[in-house]
Amino acid sequence: MNNSPTDNFLSPYRVLDLSDDRGILCGKILADLGADVVQVEPPEGSSSRLRGPFYKNEPGPENSLFWWAYSSGKLSVTLDIARPEGGELLRRLVKDADFLIESHDPGYMESLGLGYSDLEAVNPGLVMVSITAFGQTGPYGNYKGSDIVGMALGGFMYLTGDQDRPPLRISHPQFYLHGASAGALGAMLAHTHRAATGEGQHVDVSCQQAAAKTLAHAPQFWDAQQVILRRMGPYRPTAGDSMVRVNWKCKDGFVNFMPQGGGPGVSASTRAMLAWMREDGMGSDSLDAVKWEEMHYSQVPGDVMRQGVIDFGRFIETKTKEELIKESRDRRIILFPLNTHQDILEYPQLSERDYFVSLPHPELGTSVKYPGRFILDGVADRVGPRSRAPLLGEHNREIYGDELGLSDQEIELLKEQGII
Repeated sequence: MNNSPTDNFLSPYRVLDLSDDRGILCGKILADLGADVVQVEPPEGSSSRLRGPFYKNEPGPENSLFWWAYSSGKLSVTLDIARPEGGELLRRLVKDADFLIESHDPGYMESLGLGYSDLEAVNPGLVMVSITAFGQTGPYGNYKGSDIVGMALGGFMYLTGDQDRPPLRISHPQFYLHGASAGALGAMLAHTHRAATGEGQHVDVSCQQAAAKTLAHAPQFWDAQQVILRRMGPYRPTAGDSMVRVNWKCKDGFVNFMPQGGGPGVSASTRAMLAWMREDGMGSDSLDAVKWEEMHYSQVPGDVMRQGVIDFGRFIETKTKEELIKESRDRRIILFPLNTHQDILEYPQLSERDYFVSLPHPELGTSVKYPGRFILDGVADRVGPRSRAPLLGEHNREIYGDELGLSDQEIELLKEQGII
C-alpha cells in the first residue's frame, strides 16, 4: 500500500524503518520524497514516542511532538524482530522492500540472522542503511555515543561557545540527526547504483563522520594555513589570530553583520552602514577614516575591529530587527536577522512559498501545522509530509493482512503472543 500520490519522486518504493530516535530522520526524509515508509516498532512502541515535549504537556506514546515531527508521513506496524517468528515476518516484508533502515548497535542485526548478508539473500536489490555513532567497523565501532560524546568527537563542540569558556554543544541533540540525514543521502546514492546495476548495497553511516562535515570551513583553514580554528563566541576567525564580529544585539533580538573591507561589493556594505550611522547622529570619525576598500576582510586590524565593536554595536542596539532588515535591503548592507521560532512561523518568504502545511489529527479533532516542502519542483504537493505520524501499530492489519495474507485470527494470535 502507498499513502502518497504515484507521481512523487520515490512513490514506487517501500522503506522498512527499524530505527529508533538515532536514525528516525532518515526515513522521514525519504517519506517526504514520497517513499512508502513503514516504521517497524517494537510491540511496546518506539522509544521515540517517549521523548518530549508532549502535546498539551500530556505525556503519552501518541502525544510526543518529537514523534510527530520525525514520523509524519509514515505508516506503523509493530514487530518484535528478536523473536524467531518476528524475524520471519520481517524477512517476508523484506522480499518486497526497496530500503531498510536500522540504528541498532553494530552486530545486533547479525546476531538475529537479519544482517545485510542474510537479507541480501532474501532480496538482492535491497539497500540497507545502518546508522551508528562511529560506524560498523574500526576501534570505536562498538563504543556507545551520546549526543555530547558524538558532537565532541566530531569536532563541533570545540568550535562552539566563547573563547574564554569551555566548549558547548547545541542544546537540542544534533549528532544522530546529522547521521540520519547522511543515511538518506547514502540511500539515494545506493539507489542510483541499483537503478544502473540492479544490485543493492549496505550503507554504513558513521554519525561522527557526518558531524565532522558540519565544521564547514574549519578543515580548510588547516589545509590552507595550518591554522586550527577555535571558538570565538560572536566573532568569526578570518586569518591567523584575526577575527571579525558577526553577531550583534539589537533592540529585539540579534542580527548578523560583518564589518569588512575588500572589493567594492563588501566594502560598500561597511560604508553604507557608516553612512546610515552618520545620518542618525551616531557617526564614527575613526571608522570613516579606515581605508576599507584597500584591505581584505581577513586583514581588518585588531584596533579597528575593537573600535567597530563599540561604534557599530552602539548603533545596532538602537534598532529593531525589522528596521535593520528594511534599511539594509534599501542601503545594500550585508545584514540578516537571527530568527526565532516565531519569526520562522511568520516569515513572509516561507508563507509565500506555502512552506507550512496543516495535517489533520482526527483522533484529536484538530489539525496541526507542520514544516512542509523543502523542494518546489513545479508540481504541487510532490514533496513534504502528507499525513500525521501514525498511531502505534495503526497499519498492522493492512500490511500483515492485506499484503502478507494473514487472517484476522493469525494477527490476533501474534498480538497475544507479543510478537506484534
